[in-house]
Amino acid sequence: MAVKPLVDYRVYTITPRKMAEFVEVFNGLAMPILKETLGTPLGFYTTLVGTQNQFVHLWGYDSLEDYEKRSAARDSHPDFPKYLAASAHLIVAQETSLIKGIDLLNGWVDS
Repeated sequence: MAVKPLVDYRVYTITPRKMAEFVEVFNGLAMPILKETLGTPLGFYTTLVGTQNQFVHLWGYDSLEDYEKRSAARDSHPDFPKYLAASAHLIVAQETSLIKGIDLLNGWVDS
């Protein structure tokens, strides 16, 4: 997979002992919408060491305009409110960062 110039780095802190339930809700309700509107994710992770109960997902974009367009499609999808309602009691906090690639160093990354 090619390195994307812009990455949406999201960290959700999940209610303790509810990670499995959150993953099930995310997989069943969010992923069909996200795959349709955002495309293929870069990866999904959970913390092993450090702050616990965190779910991390990464999505790559070609530009800020690309991010805004696909995010608007996600937010306006008619089924997205169902996911938001089903997951609301499971998410304690959310951090969203847009991180920009470093072209000089990303030449070292295997595509």
